[in-house]
Amino acid sequence: MNEMQLKYGCNPNQKPSRIFMEDGADLPIEVLNGKPGYINLLDAFNGWQLVRELKKATGLCAATSFKHVSPAGAAVGLPLSDTLKKIYWVDDLGELSPLACAYARARGADRMSSYGDFIALSDKCDVPTAKMIQREVSDGVIAPDYEPEALEILKSKRKGTYNIIKIDENYTPAEIERKQVYGVTFEQGRNELDIANGLLENIVTDNKNIPDDKKRDLIISLITLKYTQSNSVCYVKDGQAIGIGAGQQSRIHCTRLAGQKADNWWLRQCPKVMALPFKDDVRRADRDNAIDVYIGDEYEDVLRDGEWEKVFTEKPAVLTREEKKEWLAKNTDVSLGSDAFFPFGDNIERAHKSGVEYIAQPGGSIRDDNVIETCNKYNIAMAFTGIRLFHH
Repeated sequence: MNEMQLKYGCNPNQKPSRIFMEDGADLPIEVLNGKPGYINLLDAFNGWQLVRELKKATGLCAATSFKHVSPAGAAVGLPLSDTLKKIYWVDDLGELSPLACAYARARGADRMSSYGDFIALSDKCDVPTAKMIQREVSDGVIAPDYEPEALEILKSKRKGTYNIIKIDENYTPAEIERKQVYGVTFEQGRNELDIANGLLENIVTDNKNIPDDKKRDLIISLITLKYTQSNSVCYVKDGQAIGIGAGQQSRIHCTRLAGQKADNWWLRQCPKVMALPFKDDVRRADRDNAIDVYIGDEYEDVLRDGEWEKVFTEKPAVLTREEKKEWLAKNTDVSLGSDAFFPFGDNIERAHKSGVEYIAQPGGSIRDDNVIETCNKYNIAMAFTGIRLFHH
């Protein structure tokens, strides 16, 4: 099949809409179920590229949760601790495959943003992963293949309309890519930059020790940024993105946004938060919303009389500012990637507050000396990659 007609483009008034191969070749995808839309396919193709590169770089299966052409989360298939299983709401699913662990991490890092996501999987979708996807609110999934039972499980979602896409994992796109804006065609070479450990050799700080597992995390952050709308910053810990700041005009705003998401991820693991007395009939999405409000500055919105009764069996005590600060100080060994250079040391100051100890960024700012000095103040190891990763 050379082309696929779509219901409409980004918005219902944007018709006609289709995807097609300009060279007359067949599309590299097969729609096994559902009827994906324009934005679904943008997320699917960007997400597939991300997980494909993560697997190539780490040797581990990978998953990503995409929303509006940027990842809400991305991860490789490392085992989950009991704490992570609980905060990701997968502690009742029994034994999880590596691919299921990867998706639990990708979905769980920022469950607020992942709600209604499009999923990309690096490997054949297995039954444990399909069962996990089955109960989440999601628009669709793209993978190189599906186990027969997994496919039937996914087909049952959304009253049989769930979007399931199979992609040819051997497909290689043309070296030149094009798109039109305002009737003008833009053309550029595809970003085929190979992101690997060689990019981390130029360590410019006093601390030059970056352990292998932290190099892996820095590589995960850079590959994630390669498919995130710029400006962008990505915090990674233990094989998964824990905070992604996408599409901000100011670098410091990216760092703050991603840092706040990383802080929220860590606060969800606070014993006081994990012990919140939810009613049994409260859905996971509503629990996510309540937790997000509870750990934020607007906690009174969920704790005031008439509101807490809707989700809790008893009124929880406030998570105080002092308790938050004490718990956040325990988050360490975080890695941080940036798609372009840090212009000022304020980015490092903010990153340090979220436990960042390792950084990869292009370098090249006229204030590199200030950025390096700030890293040295906190004994942060920072590598200059020499490469920019803008994506639009």
